Amino acid sequence: MELKQLEYFMAVCRELHFTRAAEKMRIAQPSLSQQIRLLEHEIGTPLFDRIGKKTVITEAGRILQQHGFQVFHELSQARAAISELQGLERGTLKIGALLTVVNYLLPPTVISFHERYPQVELSVLGLRTGDIYEGLLQNELDLGIVYLPMQHDDLETIPLYTDHLVLAVPMDHPLAKEPNVSLDILKETPSVLLPSSYFLRQFLNEQCRALDFAVQPVIEMTTLESIIQMVRKGVGVTVLPKAYLDYIDHPHIRAIPIQNPVLTTQIGIVYRKNKFLCAASRVFMEQLIAACV
Repeated sequence: MELKQLEYFMAVCRELHFTRAAEKMRIAQPSLSQQIRLLEHEIGTPLFDRIGKKTVITEAGRILQQHGFQVFHELSQARAAISELQGLERGTLKIGALLTVVNYLLPPTVISFHERYPQVELSVLGLRTGDIYEGLLQNELDLGIVYLPMQHDDLETIPLYTDHLVLAVPMDHPLAKEPNVSLDILKETPSVLLPSSYFLRQFLNEQCRALDFAVQPVIEMTTLESIIQMVRKGVGVTVLPKAYLDYIDHPHIRAIPIQNPVLTTQIGIVYRKNKFLCAASRVFMEQLIAACV
């Protein structure tokens, strides 16, 4: 089995589409298909089922995929360990961060880190919690900034701080004069929220179910900026982290504490337990933890 064949196989596993996988690997689709056939011949069993236009991983394919993760994990560990010989003179650091914290939490640490270690190639990606989870397990990310808890046998977490969720309303809204509100205000008040695939919305849904109702937003939007614009225009209210609203400090939006129940979330760092933490990762974590104290 050749390493390049395993790379092609893992690409097809990610895409479940031969043409897209070939495009990602920058080779012709017939060449990729041929390499997969050779790999299947060497292993002695199909790795994918082709059902019409759908590509499905077989049980043998899933076994190979899990071992493939470990193979490329060990290779990345070797590269990181060798790069450590150069200390912080060069290297890469890839971080996946929640969309809600990319703007207000990370910039000071990112700027400070880059000023001290300009040779380290730093990438910060705003992602959903689930994407960060997968990126860490597939060795595509070095660190994640996520909502806790995030539980997996291969993941380690470090709490950073606790944040409150609050109701955001336009200044001319009737609720803007209230000192606080209860969550069941969402029963009768139009709202604009993140889709249910986002952690914050899932958390909010759980809290509403505990009060025996299901929140029904008039609009769902995937970016905080667009939600804030909808709130500003009076389309509906929303529920967002207080730290984010404090950061944007919008002159036409008021954040109202939610008292019944009080909604808190915990933000933390997550990384793979068995991943070699290069000097860049360690220093960045130390700086971020210090900034949150």
